[in-house]
Amino acid sequence: MQKLLIRTLGMALLATASAGCGLVYTPDVQQGNLLDKKNVDQLQPGMTKRQVLVLLGTPSVISPFDNDRWDYVSTFSHRGKPMTTRTLTLTFNNDTLVKTEGDFFKQDAQQLLEDSKKYKSNPIDDAKGDKNTSANDKKDDGGIFGGGSSSDDDKK
Repeated sequence: MQKLLIRTLGMALLATASAGCGLVYTPDVQQGNLLDKKNVDQLQPGMTKRQVLVLLGTPSVISPFDNDRWDYVSTFSHRGKPMTTRTLTLTFNNDTLVKTEGDFFKQDAQQLLEDSKKYKSNPIDDAKGDKNTSANDKKDDGGIFGGGSSSDDDKK
């Protein structure tokens, strides 16, 4: 019985210590509207509320005191970092879109560079792409239109 008690206390102490050290996994939390940049770029003054609803979906907040203002809000919480909040505010006049404002797609340039390092991608080297090939580099790759031989052609 004493061994069971000691084991239980030991496990409880270990669980408490690991939780205090941050070893317990805490997931990233995204809440609110998930907007697509392509859809937001399609917003134009003069669109009706119905058209905006079809394009972006239901807003997070519609003020009961001002029906001509819609707010799309998104929060993102990453482990150990402060929560970031993104907003997009649409203003209507007589059910037509008049103004859009907000920082929903604002991105930190330093954060983008850190993310590219995390995935071992260098945006400067990747910019060259396949367009920088010399005339000597062009070979017959044996693809569909390349006319190269394959192992099936060699067998015949």
